[in-house]
Amino acid sequence: MSLIATPSTLGAVAGATAAGPALEVRDLSVYYSEQPVLEGISFVLPAGRLVGVIGPNGAGKTTLLKAMLGLIVRTAGSVRVGGAELSRRGRQIAYVPQRNAINWRFPATCADVVLMGRYGRLGWLKRPGPADRSIVRACLAEVGMAAYADRPIAQLSGGQQQRVFLARALAQEPEVLLLDEPISGVDAPTQEAILHILERLARQGKTLLLTTHDLRCNMEHFDALLALNRRLVALGPVAQVLTPATLARTYGAQVVLPDGTSVVPV
Repeated sequence: MSLIATPSTLGAVAGATAAGPALEVRDLSVYYSEQPVLEGISFVLPAGRLVGVIGPNGAGKTTLLKAMLGLIVRTAGSVRVGGAELSRRGRQIAYVPQRNAINWRFPATCADVVLMGRYGRLGWLKRPGPADRSIVRACLAEVGMAAYADRPIAQLSGGQQQRVFLARALAQEPEVLLLDEPISGVDAPTQEAILHILERLARQGKTLLLTTHDLRCNMEHFDALLALNRRLVALGPVAQVLTPATLARTYGAQVVLPDGTSVVPV
């Protein structure tokens, strides 16, 4: 299945299954006080893709994720997961917020944090059982944190905390994951480790959409990039998006490419 960015082609996605694409956004707009923050965003993502969202500060990257999830009100637009409205498939989409949005002093172990990802499936009246705890262990192992299950979350490094919250999202058993700046504020080896995990999840069939402000990270892990600046500027393979022309249109300022080349907007 190809990556589609234009509303006119949303209904005819090459290779689509009967269930539809993994993630479909149509004409999404967000206005604050009649001022557009996001306007007319439309795209389709198939299953098994790792897609990065790039753009300058204030481009609406975090707003896009929150509007897709319904955490902030959409002025217009719809979101479908697996061919169905998000309201019917909410359990199939999970969210990993920015680290600065989380109270890391909360007194909980890593296993406790990951177990929180099960509550949406359990409901309020059921207690987690052996099967749920087995899923918690498996999710911690998936992100390389099994040995830290009983460690207080506050005692971990930033990269380790990020992995635990990824495990929490996986415990929800979603098909789609939205991640807000998951490689921000960590060193290059930790960035690489997290991107390896995300790439592996994509190869397992998950669809991952993550925001990043760091154009110097290893872009080889991504299947595609979505360039955003209040509107969708471009969506496609990395080599087609990381061009001087597209970056100049996206950032409107001088940008330094991963190879050290400077891009000056026209």
